[in-house]
Amino acid sequence: MSVENSSASASSMHPLDAMCAAPDHHDVLLENDKVRVLDTRLDPGERTPVHTHQWPATLYVLSWSDFVRYDPNGNVLVDSRTMAARPEIGSAIWSGPLAPHYVQNVGQASLHIIAVEVKS
Repeated sequence: MSVENSSASASSMHPLDAMCAAPDHHDVLLENDKVRVLDTRLDPGERTPVHTHQWPATLYVLSWSDFVRYDPNGNVLVDSRTMAARPEIGSAIWSGPLAPHYVQNVGQASLHIIAVEVKS
């Protein structure tokens, strides 16, 4: 079994990439030319800087907390408190690429997600 783990090349990262703009909330667990695996954590009351996710991703939920995702102008894009159902711990969900946004944890627990970003 071959395991490749390399740092992102400067050409693949832009100033609003999650690892450039919000590195305090994202850790790269693995990256190669096919995928980037991010460990994403946001504690209660925390807010990320404005950043993007340029690739679609499968999100694996390690812990859940209510959050609000805003566009760079402060307009609400997603408020998890209005979702019909919340993901179960241990479930996986799909997300398309995300335009510039910031996220605030408005719940009482850590929001902890493993994101497997699929590079085009």
